[in-house]
Amino acid sequence: MNKYKNITASTLIKTGSGTIEGVIINSHSSGTLKLWDAVSAAVPVICNTHTLTEGERYIPLFGISFNIGLYATIGGTADVTIVYR
Repeated sequence: MNKYKNITASTLIKTGSGTIEGVIINSHSSGTLKLWDAVSAAVPVICNTHTLTEGERYIPLFGISFNIGLYATIGGTADVTIVYR
């Protein structure tokens, strides 16, 4: 069953292993997003800095696995929902 977490700042989403299904972009102003397989902003990187674009609403990540944890770094101003298992 999928879970979700709405964030507006860099934060730990989940500790331990899991999968990330996608990201819903609720709103942003020059926002960026970076995802880590870690419990902080440390290697390894799942996806490097992604600049959010106007009209973009969902970024599918197709069940990418993470092992250590799932940490998200927000740059600029962004409100996103991370969908994971």
